[in-house]
Amino acid sequence: MTFAAIVLAGGRAVRMDGADKAAVEHDGRTLLEHALEALVDADEVVVVGEPVPTTRPATFAREEPRYGGPVAALLTGYDALVRPPSVVGVLAVDMPWVTPATFRRLRDAAAGRDGAFLTDADGRRQLAGVVDARRLDAVRPDLEGQHGMPFRALLAGLDLALVAPEGDEGRDVDTWADLRDL
Repeated sequence: MTFAAIVLAGGRAVRMDGADKAAVEHDGRTLLEHALEALVDADEVVVVGEPVPTTRPATFAREEPRYGGPVAALLTGYDALVRPPSVVGVLAVDMPWVTPATFRRLRDAAAGRDGAFLTDADGRRQLAGVVDARRLDAVRPDLEGQHGMPFRALLAGLDLALVAPEGDEGRDVDTWADLRDL
């Protein structure tokens, strides 16, 4: 089974005054470096966002038009993969507590299903999960339908396991206060 992953790192970060979340530091490393570390088991990683130097290999891509939302970013990253995977991981760059163990749990939880996604402490699905590539191919919209499409709409017809977070791994950084509270 091949596992490839897409890091969603090209959003507007409106609640953080437009900051480049990928470049924001936590514990001495950028949020992008945290994301790449979480995906160390992936055979290939595409970062959808501005290209920057990284300590781990990654391909960079950008959706057109920019700021098309998570569905456009996911599918842009998926189309940029060199080899077709059997499982596609997706991770928002603003989730620094997600680890390789998180993605191993997600892949285990997806067995026999279309995929699995991490939840936050309140049970809401987060942008950290895995999807069977064939099922993603089956539900993907045409190019025009990607821009601005809500992520929940893309996943609506899929049989997904929801995986409760361990510790803080379900937390994301949407505001400067969230970053401070990490």
